[in-house]
Amino acid sequence: MKPRLTITALLALCGSSAAFAADFNIPMAFEYIAVDGKEVETSLFSHKSEIELEQGTHKIAIRYNDLVADDFSDSETNIKSNAFIVTINVDGDYSYQLKPADGEFVKNPKSFAKAPQVVVTREDNGNVSYKVTQTNISEESFVSRLFSGNNPTDVDAEAAAATGAAVAVAATPTAPVSKPSPAAAATLPETAKAAPAAATADTAKAEQMLQYWWLQADEQTRKEFMSWAIKQL
Repeated sequence: MKPRLTITALLALCGSSAAFAADFNIPMAFEYIAVDGKEVETSLFSHKSEIELEQGTHKIAIRYNDLVADDFSDSETNIKSNAFIVTINVDGDYSYQLKPADGEFVKNPKSFAKAPQVVVTREDNGNVSYKVTQTNISEESFVSRLFSGNNPTDVDAEAAAATGAAVAVAATPTAPVSKPSPAAAATLPETAKAAPAAATADTAKAEQMLQYWWLQADEQTRKEFMSWAIKQL
């Protein structure tokens, strides 16, 4: 019976280690973009304030994204920063909190968005090993892109690439995936090689962006947009 008890105890210990996870929290005025090379799914109507992190080093792409009162009207202006990357070493089951460096709230949004200065603290006031790296990954406003002719920046993809070099994170083994032979792949039609699900997601995202910026735009900007859109028909 003793060997069985020992094995059971070891399995229980392994199980508890696998369940280990710290949590990383951000305020409402910030949003996750990518973690360890994977995009973080968000929407205009929901805010993801917490993610779980296993023991090890992680790279988290975040940006400041908030609606603030406009200086010249009663409307609100959307202010976004470039993405910045928090590289953090998680060495225990702790709760981490990111916040602006000068207090709980951003005092000067426009100035802050140019180069967000943030700090990461631990709930138990312990030392946190981390660094913050500013990037040039930005998302030009939808209306500006329309009239400037610039191609949209895929912020999610760029942020995922920038955070892809995470270090010393325990990985779960995955089963090998079967791939068609080169000859079989060559016979596939082009439509079969495409990713229709990704295209659908991109279309939905573009539609959400259009609706969002239409609601944010003033009357003059809407008229200019409608004039431009009619010319495209």
